[in-house]
Amino acid sequence: MKPWATMPTMFARLSVPRAALGNLLAKLLMVGLGLAITVVVARQGPKVQGAFALFVAVESALLTLFSGLGLWLARQMSQQGGTPTLQALPMLRGVLRAAVSLGLLASCALLAVSWASHTLPYSQLWLLALAAPFLLLVPTATGLWLGEGRMWPINVAQVAAPALVLLGLLGTGWLTQGAVRNAPLVVLVLTAWVSGKAIVAVLTAVYALHDAGQRDEALGLASQVAARWQSQWPFIATIGVTNVVSLLNYRASLFLVERFHGLSEVGTYSVSVTVAELLWLLSSSVTVSAYARIGHPDARVAAAMTVQAVRINVLATLLAAPVLLVGAWWALPWVLGEAYQASLMPLAALLPGVAGYAAASSLSAFYTNHLGRPQLSGAIAGLSLCLSFGLGWWLVPLHGAVGAGVASSVGYLGAIAVAYGVFLKHAGLPLRALWTRGAGEVPAPV
Repeated sequence: MKPWATMPTMFARLSVPRAALGNLLAKLLMVGLGLAITVVVARQGPKVQGAFALFVAVESALLTLFSGLGLWLARQMSQQGGTPTLQALPMLRGVLRAAVSLGLLASCALLAVSWASHTLPYSQLWLLALAAPFLLLVPTATGLWLGEGRMWPINVAQVAAPALVLLGLLGTGWLTQGAVRNAPLVVLVLTAWVSGKAIVAVLTAVYALHDAGQRDEALGLASQVAARWQSQWPFIATIGVTNVVSLLNYRASLFLVERFHGLSEVGTYSVSVTVAELLWLLSSSVTVSAYARIGHPDARVAAAMTVQAVRINVLATLLAAPVLLVGAWWALPWVLGEAYQASLMPLAALLPGVAGYAAASSLSAFYTNHLGRPQLSGAIAGLSLCLSFGLGWWLVPLHGAVGAGVASSVGYLGAIAVAYGVFLKHAGLPLRALWTRGAGEVPAPV
């Protein structure tokens, strides 16, 4: 049977589509809101867009560094299977307190960088410092629902932040009635960005605490002892470092382009990256919806779910990539301006690697949630980073953003091949498991 012919069957068998479809729709709405913000900023010129892209990259580094708290909570919830025995509320309180404390420490570092800098976007990091203690609440609190496989609270949190950001941006634009120039607009955008996300973060944490309390009461777990994250801090720290390496894998090329060609080329290249990563909408939705089952303690269940998720992710992105390129070739110069014609060739260079790397999210979930070895994800991301950064250091000075796109694609494809081999080894599956129906089932022990 041809691989693409099995996609409807895979969706039906795994019950992925219901949860994944809701998460995918939420991500589409979230990305649509994000693209609207990008259009507002990008139309002010590539230099402004470049400063905004670098600011968001710094914010993402902060969030990923401390993301281990939420993933630890998700693992605690998913590892209980169908017979919950641990209290959620005490665990959630503990990780939220830790998130606020770590956010305060991060604020001090961001304020120091902002005080010492005189160029965009680094001089405006004081805005991020004010919001840092709150921003970490969302990835921490949503670990509760991620581990239970409950998508709608995660979807609401994902959509609400960019919606508030866009409303804030439109509101400030209306109040100033077009009198804002480039640099002040960047400040307004950044202020709206961190304010909207901070408000949503607080509301998410409050709701998660209420929800966890109701869950414990309904299950009669009020007297049970909860797991404590402090006893597993090496696991949590490893996840944080791993995720920062993964983020650098996606964003280091932006800083390479800034180093050799300045903010304007960062602006056009960042649009290429944003459009290319739209391919990961489906793959991330499938992985999030299947995260609890990928973390199942039974290796047969976890491996089979991972194989099916990888098939869906890779096939969908390979089919979508040429459609995305054709659409972008027409739309980008028309929507953003002729300056963004320069985004198209880097986009074409990025798409092969981005499509192949769609498997990474599901494989990473297997390493982290089932095996409890996030260092494997970190090693794969580190390999991709070394390949793309090393090649980029040679190609970017010569070919600019196109060289960055080529280097990133090579890094993605090389690393995902290794990642799949590592998964097969730990799952005990043959190489053909990806494309052969039935090969994804791990034999029952004798």
